[in-house]
Amino acid sequence: MQVTSKLRRQLLVQNGIFVVLLIALVALLAFFAQEYRVERDLTQNARNTVSQQTREALGKLTGPIKVTTFATRQDVRGDLRKQVQDFFAPYQRIKSDLSVSFVDPREEPKLAQAAGIRVNGESVIDYNQKSGHLTDYNEQSFINALMRLARSSERMVMALEGHGERRLNGIANHDLGEFGKQLAAKGFKTNSLNLAVAQAVPANASMLLIANPQVDLQPAEVQKIKQYLQKGGNLLWLIDPEPLRGLQPIAELLGLVLGPGTVWDPTAKQLNAQPTIAIAASASYGRHPITDDFHLNTVFPLARQIGVNDGGEWRSTRLIEVARRGWVETGKLDDVFDKTRDIPGPVNIALALERSVNDRTQRVVVVGNGSFLANTFLGNGGNLDLGVNIVNWLAGDDALIAIQPRPSLDSNLELGRGAQYLILFGFLLLLPLIFVSTGVVIWWRRRKA
Repeated sequence: MQVTSKLRRQLLVQNGIFVVLLIALVALLAFFAQEYRVERDLTQNARNTVSQQTREALGKLTGPIKVTTFATRQDVRGDLRKQVQDFFAPYQRIKSDLSVSFVDPREEPKLAQAAGIRVNGESVIDYNQKSGHLTDYNEQSFINALMRLARSSERMVMALEGHGERRLNGIANHDLGEFGKQLAAKGFKTNSLNLAVAQAVPANASMLLIANPQVDLQPAEVQKIKQYLQKGGNLLWLIDPEPLRGLQPIAELLGLVLGPGTVWDPTAKQLNAQPTIAIAASASYGRHPITDDFHLNTVFPLARQIGVNDGGEWRSTRLIEVARRGWVETGKLDDVFDKTRDIPGPVNIALALERSVNDRTQRVVVVGNGSFLANTFLGNGGNLDLGVNIVNWLAGDDALIAIQPRPSLDSNLELGRGAQYLILFGFLLLLPLIFVSTGVVIWWRRRKA
């Protein structure tokens, strides 16, 4: 074909149009990439994706969040500044007024000293005219730090002691030490209270915790608790299937109905659990700020039924119903339901009470089980989440949620002996042998050709 000047012009126009269309396509792709972001988290438990609870928590925080990271430009762990920037990037897309800046502690040593920086890569978070430090860069630590800063004032949790109660700082299986640590991480201050010594429950207490006393309280101690409640104090009362140990006047003040017996839940056998362990699922929870949008399973070993006299000054909400196919066993613990003595399910084991006292709302939560927050059972299902939600509501911080760590199910890869040998010989022997053999065959064919 003869190449004429006309053909050259046509080819030039075609090539020009192609280049223009290619540039337009690249620009269009760049525009959509800037305006729209599509991500897919392939980890088994989506640990690289910001959870819906965190999105809601950030949405409730009004005002800017300022993060100042004290990090050198080079570190043995790599580029710390890039790692920190990458960590905060998903949160900045959710909350546009979250800013991140960097300071080199070597260039500004006085500034780092004034900020209380102890390690390279530590961040200072400023929010709500308060500041906090962050050294562990994970979702739980970051949101817990924000929750501590978001609380308008100090929240004091007083735990009754001196009668064999479950202790918030105890390490025994039946104690609540791990729960106490979680409360501290979320900005609560915990302390113990011995009413045999103290004149009254401190006025700055956000709530009082009574967790299964094992010996009777003295009448003077019970009177101090009654005075605290009559003044509008908030209370979390954990009651096991045991005697009330002198706290009957408190039950009467709250209008509680506490019958004998232990919850027996036959459906627990389907989960390889004992029938004495009551299991609550999504359908078990009542409509209340504590349990709204709460869909985690919770377990309650040796729980008891909690009832209330309706029509009093307290507004009551049944929080948790369990054992829909079970009953309250009032006799010997066995699989036999006695119509003459036992109480058929479903069984309510938790109540939330409210009333108005001195122009403020008083809040009380009564749970017919203390073990669900004990060190032994705290990690089961959503027990920790439920406990923190209860304390948040009692302290008046029901707008704040509890963010718990998601387990990194796919962070470890365990290979058997056979798989290890397969990888070893496959990559070190088999693949190189295949490549060499292929090269020899190609060389031989070309030589013959």
